[in-house]
Amino acid sequence: MAAFRSRFSQADSVQPCNHMHSVAPPAQPNQSLIDGLTVLQALAVAAGPVGGRALARELNLEPTRVNRLLKTLAFLGMAEQTSDRKYLPGPGMHVLAARSLYGSGLVRQAMPQLEALTRFQRVVALGVLWRDQVSYLYHWEPGLSSVQAVGRLNVYPASQSSIGRMLLARMDEAYVRALYEGKEIALFPGGIEDLLAALRNEREQNYAYVVQRTEPFTSSLAVPLGRPAYAGIALGGGVRPEEVADCLRALRDAAREIEEARTK
Repeated sequence: MAAFRSRFSQADSVQPCNHMHSVAPPAQPNQSLIDGLTVLQALAVAAGPVGGRALARELNLEPTRVNRLLKTLAFLGMAEQTSDRKYLPGPGMHVLAARSLYGSGLVRQAMPQLEALTRFQRVVALGVLWRDQVSYLYHWEPGLSSVQAVGRLNVYPASQSSIGRMLLARMDEAYVRALYEGKEIALFPGGIEDLLAALRNEREQNYAYVVQRTEPFTSSLAVPLGRPAYAGIALGGGVRPEEVADCLRALRDAAREIEEARTK
């Protein structure tokens, strides 16, 4: 539950979508809709059942309001109440997830190229950005099947992710500043200026190479999908500097073929 605080603060609740940096806000934003989606998103990333009061505290929202929203979501089938009066994602959320994946076609169209990248015997990932977190639609590592790789991980800090950094680099700097205001930034103890400098470099080179740890060596390399970018694909788990050129070439070829498949 403590992890919710960095993901879903009240300030975040007025930034409901990843592309808000390029879309003008409405003259009268619907705060009830914004709060409802914030609660729904919090349920989606929770590690287990969560109570209304705890959720309200972590989201910095009024408890009565959160309880009303949770009851409404349960009525709609988007949430499910447990015997101890906590909440889980409901069947409606699973239907929405399945329909959205089917409707976008992204995972289905990307699968052949993602499976081809497993020849590197590295982590293979497809992810999208939501605020300051990456959500992995596909995350494969040696020993897994492609079925096991779909939707197996929760969200991950964007500043630590090559996919996250690649997508953050496409955003207006003012938006990134607002996104991280008052927050500690993983891998960037110097704060927002250091992050923005890294993003400028990654935007210029059109890929992101992120070293998360040196011992054991853990790194990932990502390229964007789409213009403008809507997702990223990556190789991870320890891509060495001397391997970057070969891996980058393979990722760019895969990205091009995925885009070709999506436009047919």
